Amino acid sequence: MSGVQSFAPTPMMLSDTARKRLLALIEEEGNPELKLRVYVTGGGCSGFQYGFDFADSVGEDDTVIEFGDASLVVDELSYQYLVGSTVNYEEGLAGARFLISNPNATTTCGCGSSFMV
Repeated sequence: MSGVQSFAPTPMMLSDTARKRLLALIEEEGNPELKLRVYVTGGGCSGFQYGFDFADSVGEDDTVIEFGDASLVVDELSYQYLVGSTVNYEEGLAGARFLISNPNATTTCGCGSSFMV
């Protein structure tokens, strides 16, 4: 073993499926500056719920997490609840959606869109 190795953790991950869908949506919109905003709001059956939106501007307190040609934007308040999470995308009988796999959640609802820490 040679020397000290450093490790810079990624605050959030973006699955390949989610990245591909995000890039397709950005192409449909015709705006390469768009980013996927991921946020947490109060409500839902478990206390908090996830939200997704497009962002073409970034606020002073936002964190931008880049994955090559795709980026996530997270506001300062939501960041604390989402650190370590993975954004996924799924298509099925219930429809298509982005969803969060959150290691900080102690309880989630059946649909996966709300959680408790």
